[in-house]
Amino acid sequence: MNLTTLPDLRAQQAPTAPAIADDTIDMNNAEFLDAVRRASATLVNNGVQAGDVVAIMLPNHTGFVVALFAAWRLGAAATPISPTLVPAEIGYQVKDAGARVVIVDTAPNYDLPTQVVLTAELTADDAQPGQTCAEHDNDALALLIYTSGTTGRPKGVMLDHANLNAMCRMAVDAFAMSENDHSLLILPLFHANGIIVGALSALVAGGRITIAGRFSPHTFFDRLERCRATYFSAVPTIYTMLADLPDEFKPDTSSVRFAICGAAPASVGLLSKFENRYGIPLIEGYGLSEGTCASTANPLNGARKPGTVGLALPGQEIRIVGADHRTVAPGETGEVAIKGPNVMRGYLNRPDETAKTIIDGWLHTGDVGRLDKDGYLILVDRAKDMIIRGGENIYPKEIESVAYQLPEIAEAAVIGRPSELYGEEPVLYVSLNSGKDITADRIREHLRNSLSKFKRPVDITVLDELPKNAVGKLDKPTLRKSLATERSGT
Repeated sequence: MNLTTLPDLRAQQAPTAPAIADDTIDMNNAEFLDAVRRASATLVNNGVQAGDVVAIMLPNHTGFVVALFAAWRLGAAATPISPTLVPAEIGYQVKDAGARVVIVDTAPNYDLPTQVVLTAELTADDAQPGQTCAEHDNDALALLIYTSGTTGRPKGVMLDHANLNAMCRMAVDAFAMSENDHSLLILPLFHANGIIVGALSALVAGGRITIAGRFSPHTFFDRLERCRATYFSAVPTIYTMLADLPDEFKPDTSSVRFAICGAAPASVGLLSKFENRYGIPLIEGYGLSEGTCASTANPLNGARKPGTVGLALPGQEIRIVGADHRTVAPGETGEVAIKGPNVMRGYLNRPDETAKTIIDGWLHTGDVGRLDKDGYLILVDRAKDMIIRGGENIYPKEIESVAYQLPEIAEAAVIGRPSELYGEEPVLYVSLNSGKDITADRIREHLRNSLSKFKRPVDITVLDELPKNAVGKLDKPTLRKSLATERSGT
């Protein structure tokens, strides 16, 4: 399988079969190939060539997938950028990735450190006669997915074509996908899950995808009924919204074979409530960008164990290791380590962090778990301090680093606060330098300029002093206990 030539192969085998649609466009395979060829011609005219990086900063629509395949057609890599990021975050990713161009719907009102290409221009240039795909090796860079890092700056996860090919094949095999499958894509395409599970896997299997616009629980099932999708992938926050719709709401879900739940822990109660109400098997899995997307899943046709994230996907190995990186005794708790052809090449320009994360070919996730007697993975905890808000990973260090830019702040600590809708949300505690004064509103204003909305603390508390442990380090466990006490009112 070669993702670069996938549009050509589909157009050759079934030119009039449906390929990709969104709220306004519906393309068959021949039309999809033509759009990809035109977009690649536009990129060439803007100086893109093999080995370059193309930044794609688009909301969910067909143009994103077209741009992705256009970049690969030229032997270039793609780095998806969330349109919700603030200019400082966007500029950092574009510069760090070394992007040749950035593709957007409308020209931004701020400067970017590279050339801007509008989506309207992607179909303006005629495809070059006889235009063919660039030859590339399996180890050629395909995707740069940026993930928040404990060092305070997002890191570029380098995924090559071999990673993507392996991950797509694993997903197709695990969920028995075929040309009859139809993905309703509701997760953001700037995430690995949206790209791999929502788009590429269905296309590789010979199926089709429909890209939904902005998610709303009140319109989701109407779209599902109209397009007759066979599967979709979402996060617990979305399933909570859908499960809580009024009882009189009874959509037709007969076309759906399964739904996938990932990105954050889901309660056994939520899984049961959703599945019992809508009759859709809800498959909980686990993975991370460094593993291309997914590493475990409960079997679609087999024993599904609520409270676990399932078995290792075909072609991957999972083991639980101790501090010495050795496998712990069966049933014991330790760090989850992953091995397989889906493990990333490393972090872009960060060899030291790569060496700490990939040891002897094993991806050390930082997540804590154990394997039951049947090999199902049970997650006990997750990467130290990380907050997952509605499926979005938030590393406190990134928020704290921005807070420390204020001269008034002496200490800053971010922890997660439980949220019924989002799972948890960040809250910030600070203490001030002697003689200084600053309001929570002023801190909030400062954070707004450098952090995306989902990363901003929902509450800011100024204390005389933050708690410390015996060696003088900030004591977040004590802050968490204090927060829990406040919420319980005891």
